[in-house]
Amino acid sequence: MRMHDEITAYWDDLRHTLAAMPLPLVSQTAELLLACHRRGGTIFVLGNGGSAATASHFACDLAKGTRADGVAAFRVFPLTDNMPLVTAWANDVSYERVFAEQLGALVRPGDVAVLISGSGNSPNVLAAARTARSAGALTIAWTGATGGKLARLAEVVVRVPSPSIEQVEDAHLMLAHSVCVALRARLRALGFDSAARPRRRAMPRAISELVATEAAYDDVSAEAAQ
Repeated sequence: MRMHDEITAYWDDLRHTLAAMPLPLVSQTAELLLACHRRGGTIFVLGNGGSAATASHFACDLAKGTRADGVAAFRVFPLTDNMPLVTAWANDVSYERVFAEQLGALVRPGDVAVLISGSGNSPNVLAAARTARSAGALTIAWTGATGGKLARLAEVVVRVPSPSIEQVEDAHLMLAHSVCVALRARLRALGFDSAARPRRRAMPRAISELVATEAAYDDVSAEAAQ
């Protein structure tokens, strides 16, 4: 077979894979990430190999590519990017714990963990899923056709219906891009709506209490100086 034929066959297979994607679950993923954004939660993203690259790419796009005037940015943290910390946990404990240990120190109830694994069986991804669930965070899995063990640990599972790991990884990146594009449109609409109805922004309670405390301290200091 000629190289052109190989490439054409790959693209044909990829088109069939994309046509069979579970789009309602992709939309649900976007809605759950938006809900996390609205409650001020953090989104954690992780994966191995090509999935690690997708996790970093997705975190970049989610943090920067969805920005809209008048709307807070997404709080998103890729657990793949701090290589000194990844190698420290791998060397001192085990590679199985490189994500779970990071997540355990940061994750809070109401946060979201996006777990990317073509096989769905990577031990370190499974460990991270368990850590996220025990902390009260929502788990979303992007996997290959079977879902692997990860499918039993995640609340939402988006399976790419293909036996080809390359096409699974292609589809995961398209998942990331499509979700970010949809979220950007929603945030921009929210920003436009806020601009059309201007109102005074309330000071966060913790900050307002701090300001009041400092003002009271200044009053007492002034009286003492008289």
